[in-house]
Amino acid sequence: MTQPPPPPEPPEEPEGPEEPTDETVDAVDAVDAVDAPPPPPPAPPASATPVVAATAPAPVVAPVAAPLDRIRAAYQRRNETDYFFNFWTALGWTLLTCGIYGIYVVYQLVRRSRDHNARRIEELDAATAFAWEQAGTRGLQDELRPNFERVATHLAAMRQMTTEFRDPVIWTVLAVFAGGIVQVIVYILLDSDLVKHDYRQGGAEHELSAIFTRLGAPVASPDPSSLHQAHNYVARVIVLLVTCGIYGLWWQYDVMVDLNRHFEKDWIWEDSLAAAAQSLAA
Repeated sequence: MTQPPPPPEPPEEPEGPEEPTDETVDAVDAVDAVDAPPPPPPAPPASATPVVAATAPAPVVAPVAAPLDRIRAAYQRRNETDYFFNFWTALGWTLLTCGIYGIYVVYQLVRRSRDHNARRIEELDAATAFAWEQAGTRGLQDELRPNFERVATHLAAMRQMTTEFRDPVIWTVLAVFAGGIVQVIVYILLDSDLVKHDYRQGGAEHELSAIFTRLGAPVASPDPSSLHQAHNYVARVIVLLVTCGIYGLWWQYDVMVDLNRHFEKDWIWEDSLAAAAQSLAA
């Protein structure tokens, strides 16, 4: 009788993973080091300057003139801005050129008003800066601060005038096409500008006179009674219509002479300011 085959032996239980040895760990790390991509370079610091910016030329900054030099420059420019009109000479040239010179008169009236205001702003601003420096060296800034603040208020109003529509070229072109109507408008605008300019400028001069006097260099105080008073525009327009335009010549005379007198008054105060500033700087 045949013997049955012996039963198969049960499979051996799989053993757990072998504990990695030190040699195995080192080998794996070596392989990973070869296969891994190189680490990214460190980011530059936030304050790093690009190469292009480092090689670009530095911007040129114009030096700021000293306040005393600005006073002198504005003082010397008054012959350029403060144009004096001679009414009879202007009238003669207007008649000889059949009215063409009258167009130049309109241009010069607007230009001198605009340029004079700009020059005076620069001069008064420079005088304020110079006085502030001198007050600092004498320990008087806190005492005189209210005066300086009032000067700043007047200068701000004068600067506001520079933004108004006072381009001499444009007004001259308008006068060519519209004639006498534009000239009347120019006369009214220039007179109202002189009223505002004279008031604000006089206020700044008054405060600066007090400041310079406190610093030991007196400056002549402006005369409040010399402030320009506005024309009666309605009455002048009526008289202009009644006289069929002839009164326009007298109106033009007033506009010329009023600003001429304003220049003469300003020059007296400017001479006093220049002497005071020079004595403080010595």
